[in-house]
Amino acid sequence: MPERKPRADATRNREAVLAAADKLFARCGSPGAVTMADIAAAAGVGKATLFRGFGDRTGLIHALYEMRLAPIRLAAEEGAPPLGPATPPLQRVPALLDAVLCFKIDNRHLALALEGTGGDSPYAAEHYERWHSTLQAALEQIPGLTDSHFTAHALLAATRADLVEHLMGQQRMTREQMRAHLAAFTARVLESRTPPD
Repeated sequence: MPERKPRADATRNREAVLAAADKLFARCGSPGAVTMADIAAAAGVGKATLFRGFGDRTGLIHALYEMRLAPIRLAAEEGAPPLGPATPPLQRVPALLDAVLCFKIDNRHLALALEGTGGDSPYAAEHYERWHSTLQAALEQIPGLTDSHFTAHALLAATRADLVEHLMGQQRMTREQMRAHLAAFTARVLESRTPPD
């Protein structure tokens, strides 16, 4: 039996909800302040529509995050250099981390909301596991690097949304400063874990 396509009004409602949620998270001082009732009102739909379409607040945040992340994920999985799998690992690892950092900077409100959803560990989240496995696979291709699993975790820790928010908000660090610091840190980590020729 062929899979049924969602009704046109359901698709419209989903798009309206995602757009409304994105605007609300972008404007709020604290991601926790945005409720499902706020999102339903901004989207012009009933709360039941939200719960039917997304399950709960965390499900809605995940859907919005994944929608925004999809182009970067596709580039990392199937794209050309510097993110794609054919890129030499010493170029690909810094490029992947830079892409994650830029995404977190550009989507700070959403990344903070997702990392602050509570419950399960953020390290068990699907998007984190996917980035970790992609990074670990690239690290495993670097001759002499023996702790790719831990190294992938340590490097990704430098891109956490709460750290990005702290550095940009409290420390007044610019986007380019953060990118430069991350690139230098990544280079030091990789150099320390690979033996000299």
